[in-house]
Amino acid sequence: MAVTIVLVATACGKSTTKGSGGATTGSSAGTTTIEFAESGLGTEGQQTQAAINAFQQANPNIKVKIDALSSDSTQYLTQLEQSFVAGSSTPDVFESDVTYPAKFAQAGWAMALDSLNPDMSQYFPAEVAAGTFNNKHYAIPWFDNPEGLYYRTDLVSTPPTTPEQVVADAQAAVKANPSLKEGLAFEGAKYEGAITAFLTVDSAFGGKLDPQNLNTPGNLAALQFLHDAIYTTKIAPTAVTGWQEGQVQTEFTSGNAAFSINYPFVESLATTPPVMNHVGYIPFPAGPGGTPGAALGGEMLGINSKTKNAAAAWKLVQYLTTPAVEIARAKATGDPPSLPSAYTSDLYSAAPYFQQVKTLNDNAQPRPVSPNYLQISTDLQTMFSAVFANTKQPADALKAAATSVKNDANATPGQ
Repeated sequence: MAVTIVLVATACGKSTTKGSGGATTGSSAGTTTIEFAESGLGTEGQQTQAAINAFQQANPNIKVKIDALSSDSTQYLTQLEQSFVAGSSTPDVFESDVTYPAKFAQAGWAMALDSLNPDMSQYFPAEVAAGTFNNKHYAIPWFDNPEGLYYRTDLVSTPPTTPEQVVADAQAAVKANPSLKEGLAFEGAKYEGAITAFLTVDSAFGGKLDPQNLNTPGNLAALQFLHDAIYTTKIAPTAVTGWQEGQVQTEFTSGNAAFSINYPFVESLATTPPVMNHVGYIPFPAGPGGTPGAALGGEMLGINSKTKNAAAAWKLVQYLTTPAVEIARAKATGDPPSLPSAYTSDLYSAAPYFQQVKTLNDNAQPRPVSPNYLQISTDLQTMFSAVFANTKQPADALKAAATSVKNDANATPGQ
């Protein structure tokens, strides 16, 4: 899921093992009722409800029942899968993490949307790629959540333009400011965040998370950079081996770190000294042969392949992904729009940092698109954990991971 930052892992309510056919959905007396599974709590949930209310007003013959599933990504996926495995026609529409569409497509759970003629050219390319499997589109981008490099503008006068400059600026900032605890904070715990943190720096070194060809010079250089950040250049503390995005955010917003790798939500939390009004957010700067780096996160919308209300479901997906709805959501929740056209002066006047977020979206890279992504993720997490703990050298860890990742990517799903 997109950063489950402020969300509490609480199942919200409703059984997902609904009866086949969905007792609460269908058509009657000219009204079609559809079910929408999503995970938002707090302002995200409120904004979804507001958008649904407006949709129903504009479409009085369609009623939408929101099925608020768990905000914990693992539980949410399990709940969705329970419905799909049971062959249920509900939820008709569902929220999907950017790593789910290939799995859902392979299993036959998500509807291929191409017959509905979606205009995918209006979205950021990385998220379109995340929702594409075997040359068909299975999900529509809803909001993006790119991970990039934060820096303190009061400590680093100009944004770094190379990885080497990140190191030099971090070391200089720590030397000049004894109150700083570290130059760089990033997610080094053994979990999904370690993969997106790596992906943020990977393309800057010319790397690519290709399951069929993982052991490349670019990937090794990126892995070596993060290893050295802890043990050689020492701009990051060994404590990063236990940090997830929440700890990384705390280190940066409390003034302990000059740089950090994290998601857009940090910007809205940097509201007190010493970071207030001193936050820059950029793609990770590229070295020779690389491109500025950012990791794609975000949420998409899919349609159940067994829905009995495809037309109404598609109408809802189209409505939720209109520029006006995405802009309203961005202002209320901070969820970055998936449409480049939604990055307007109106949005920037409400939240100027979205200009920086758009730059990250322009540079974002998706994680491997595979129905076996969960297994691939486990392999990658094992590699990063060994390197960050210094129990394996980057070259050895990458070589071992390349074999296991390729085997898992090529395995029959479910094996």
